[in-house]
Order: sequence, then C-alpha cells, then structure tokens
Amino acid sequence: MKGAAIPAVANMPSPLFLWRVKAILFLLWGLCCCKIGWDSVMRMSADLRDLFLYEAFLYYNPLLLVALMIWLWGVNLWVLAQSSVNYAKVFDLAQTHLSHREIWRCATWLTLIVPTSMTAYLYLYSHGEVSLAASQPVLLYAILLMILFSPFDMFYISSRFYFLRTVWRIVLPLQAITFPDFFLADIFTSMSKVFSDLERSVCRMVNRQVATIAWFEADSICGSHSIAIPLALVFPYLCRFFQCLRQYKDTKEKTCLLNALKYSTAVPVIFLSALKYHVFPEQWVSFYRPLWLISSVINSLYSFYWDIKRDWDLSILTRIFMFKNPSIWTNLLYGQNWVFYWVLGSNLVLRCAWTYKLSAHLRHNYLTVFAIAALEILRRWQWVFFRVENEWNKMTAKQNLEMSSDMPSEGDRLLDSSNNHTV
Repeated sequence: MKGAAIPAVANMPSPLFLWRVKAILFLLWGLCCCKIGWDSVMRMSADLRDLFLYEAFLYYNPLLLVALMIWLWGVNLWVLAQSSVNYAKVFDLAQTHLSHREIWRCATWLTLIVPTSMTAYLYLYSHGEVSLAASQPVLLYAILLMILFSPFDMFYISSRFYFLRTVWRIVLPLQAITFPDFFLADIFTSMSKVFSDLERSVCRMVNRQVATIAWFEADSICGSHSIAIPLALVFPYLCRFFQCLRQYKDTKEKTCLLNALKYSTAVPVIFLSALKYHVFPEQWVSFYRPLWLISSVINSLYSFYWDIKRDWDLSILTRIFMFKNPSIWTNLLYGQNWVFYWVLGSNLVLRCAWTYKLSAHLRHNYLTVFAIAALEILRRWQWVFFRVENEWNKMTAKQNLEMSSDMPSEGDRLLDSSNNHTV
C-alpha cells in the first residue's frame, strides 16, 4: 500500500508549477476581457460612448475597489503573521479565522467575477441585447448579496457572520465599543465613495434605469442632484461619530470627544460640495466654494494629526517589520528612517487628496475619482499596520503592568517571612 502511494505523490506537480499555470490563465482571461470590452465599446456611436462608459463604470467600480481592499487586507494579515504582532488576539478572533490565503482566495474570485460581468454587459449592449445587458449587474449584485447573507454552512459562514455582526454594531452602537468595531468603521470611512456608488447603482436597478440614458438627467430620482449621494458619503462618518460619543459615555475620556470632532469635520466638506447643484453659480463661486476649501483643509490636517498623534505611536513601532524569520524585508524595513518619512509624507498627501473624492460636485471626473479612491484604500492599508501594532503594544503593556502588580514586592515578602518565623 505504501509503495503504491509513492508514485502518485511523485507525479503530483509542484506548487510553483501550479502557481505559474494559474498566473498564465489569469493573464489570458484578463486579455480576453480587455479585447472583448474594447471591441464592444468601439462598436458604439461616439456620442453615446462616454455616457455608456460612465454608467457601466458606476456599477462595477465599487466592487473593484472592494476587491482591492480584500487583496490588501490579505497582505496585512500575511505581514502581521510574519511579525510578533498577534493580530488574532487584537481582534478577538476564533482559532478558525480566515488566513491570508483564504482572504486572497475570496479576492481572486471577486476579481474574476466582476470584470467578467462587466465584459458581458459591454458585449451584450453593443450587440443590441439591451435587456440581457441590463440583467448583468443586477445578477451580479444579487449573487453577492445571497452569498453574504446565506444562512447555510458554506462560503466561510462563521467569518461572514462575524463581519455582519460587526457591521450591525457599527450601525447601532448600543453596546460598548470594541476594537474591531471602530477599526472596521474607520475602514468604512475610506470606502465612503464605494457606498455612494452602491447606492446610486441599486437606485437605478430598482427604478429600472440600467442600460438606459434616462439616469443621466440631473433632476431624476437617481441623478447627480439626488440628496442620497451626500447622505451615503457622510453615513460612515456619522457612524464613527456616534461610536466616539458612546465611548465617551462609557469611559468619560475627553479624547473621545476630540475624536468625534474629527469625524464631524467631514460633514461640511460633503454637504458644502453638494450645494453646488442647489444654488446659483455665482453664489457657489463667491461664497460656498471658499467655505468648502476651508473645511477641506481643516478636515485633512485634523485627520493627519490624529493619525500620527493618536492612532499611531511612532516612538515604539518595533514589532511589525521585525519578522520572526530574518529576511531581506527585515533589513529593508525594520528601524529604517525612510519608512517613517514615507508614512508621514504619503499619509499627508493622500489625506488632502481624499477630500477631492468626498466632494460630490467633482464626481463626473470618474476616472480621477476612481484613482484617488484606490489611493485612499492604499493609504488605509498602510495605516492598518501601524494601528494594529499600536493596539498590540498597548495590550502587552497592560498585561505586563497587571503581572507586575500581581507579584508581591520585596517588602511584602520580608514581612511575610517575619510573620511566619517562630522563636
């Protein structure tokens, strides 16, 4: 029996070979999607091409940004697993939590499904199958929702329910706020553009405006003047704001109020921008746009200060890049001054650029907004490393303090020995 099993194992292809085959198939799939999509777009008339691309981009770009966030979250977990930071303990995860490989597997499937649906949408519309084209984003959204809320023991049910419970605690902060609660809420603030585009996409699906040009009317129910757009943008910030108030109620720490003030500075940025569609042009230029610029600067600088001063403690960052197994990454990143200069500089620049994305009156520059939204996700990705490490440092310092307080002092030991001594 053992001898018969050896040839089967020997004939198994190596993991490196399988990885190369998967990479080649992935590249071929990407080239096919690009070729079919490009040919489909070129079949359309020039006057409808830009409008149609804007609509198609609206349905699929939020899901692409979600896929990017999942890929980067897997990188976060991989790096933290190589370091001495116990992220499972920081997030209070069960032993069966998803590893970085399982996270990447989810990201891979999402990366495959979304562009495939988009390619089918472009192809069917360009060939006159408008009803079939309109069904593509609807089916995609329906399938993803069914997977997310499925009660069956499949597709990582425990992790899905952990995520949904955390989202519920974010929306209704009626209990004490835990680290996973406000950590995920902070990530949601970086994905506010995703929520805004998802709202507009679902609105058009519900009102049967997919694959039509009726949606482009500004005053329509799903048009660019809709009040739902700034409401969707501001919703993650309001959730985080009420979390801070709840933390202040439980802890009475004034820093919670200062943190709440930080999130409240995003509200005027969003709503002053949305006013462009509801006031006269000369009023916007002379009065509201200067207010929008001032509020944008305040929000960017306040958020940057809080990242450096509160969320991170750059004086004790020693664990993330000190890998358990020494490698080239340890020598390149650990204790290097350039890492901190890069983090400070990039965080400041991207904080300022993020204000552009929060501005509803700039949304029609969709490629630029998409690029800035992707850069904000990259900024949040590097923020995760330092935020999780800082929390782990606080946890270990608290544990060491509790252990030292539980140990009897030298004076207590001498007193106990004298009381036990018999003459």
